[in-house]
Amino acid sequence: MRPVFYKYKSSKPSTVLPLTTLKWLTVSVCLVLTACNNTTTAQSADQLDESHSKNAAKADNHTGETNHTNDTINIASPDWGNAATLTAMGHPPIATGDVRVWDRWVGTPTLPSSIIDLGIRYQPNAELIAQLPVNLVVDNFFYKHARNLYGDVPAESVMFAAKGETATWADYTEPTRELGILIDNPKMAEDYIVKSQKDIQLASQQFQQRYPKAKKFAVVQFADANNMRMYVANSLFQPALEQMGRELVVLGKGNQWGFVPIRMGDLAQLDDETCLLIIDPLSPITRAEIDDSLIWQRLDYGNTRCVGELPPVWIYGGMSSLVSLVNNLSEVSLKGGEVL
Repeated sequence: MRPVFYKYKSSKPSTVLPLTTLKWLTVSVCLVLTACNNTTTAQSADQLDESHSKNAAKADNHTGETNHTNDTINIASPDWGNAATLTAMGHPPIATGDVRVWDRWVGTPTLPSSIIDLGIRYQPNAELIAQLPVNLVVDNFFYKHARNLYGDVPAESVMFAAKGETATWADYTEPTRELGILIDNPKMAEDYIVKSQKDIQLASQQFQQRYPKAKKFAVVQFADANNMRMYVANSLFQPALEQMGRELVVLGKGNQWGFVPIRMGDLAQLDDETCLLIIDPLSPITRAEIDDSLIWQRLDYGNTRCVGELPPVWIYGGMSSLVSLVNNLSEVSLKGGEVL
């Protein structure tokens, strides 16, 4: 049934406003809107000024520290992989990008509170960089478009990535050694590599004691409830699992970033012996939609199939990401299948 609309007829004659009155009303509305806009703009400017003041204060502190440690090479890096590895080595950069979401995507290592946020990683704040006592910028090809923002500060490229179709341990140790050379402390890098290998061995032993039957893993990260990235042989998961004596199971050849896009139904191709690892972050909305998915329910993960969820790790990171991943895996709670 369609709704019925009735026309209302007033018993009073309509009132027509004089043209002069209409003009004054229009001007008044414009003045009110302009005032509101100016207030909003002023508030935004105050927020920017507050953020800039905090970073400027940090810059001043770094300047003071530099005067006391003339032999320290101050690094700035928009790249999280280099920033995380330098921090884990014991030589954190004085600045990196997108610090505000570091915990959500990188996790560990924790950044020192003194580290300055350069703003968006892909487009760092040139004005802020100019105020910092930076000796060297460390980036990679993804950030080369921003090198004109650094002025006279030299920049070096260090890339943690597979050199072939399969990522190897050397693909992560060699760039770590490059960082050691750039900070004029090769021993620091070498010590960190040795420590990392020991940490991975210890985490592997802990995992073996908890889940001796879990040998094969597929690794995914959800984009939404039906689409995901499956990380493959040229990702950091290959050398990490290989160091643990485990196998990475993949469905196809990955792109230059180490993953292949798949849909939820594609997971049916995995055998029952393969445990699915889901990498956070995973939003509450997406999690609820996955639980309600008939395909997910049919796959039966958590019951007849093994599944586990891991904290965030920077997929495109360096040696520190390898160590974080293995440590996370040693503490994971697996459910379902025959792994228990």
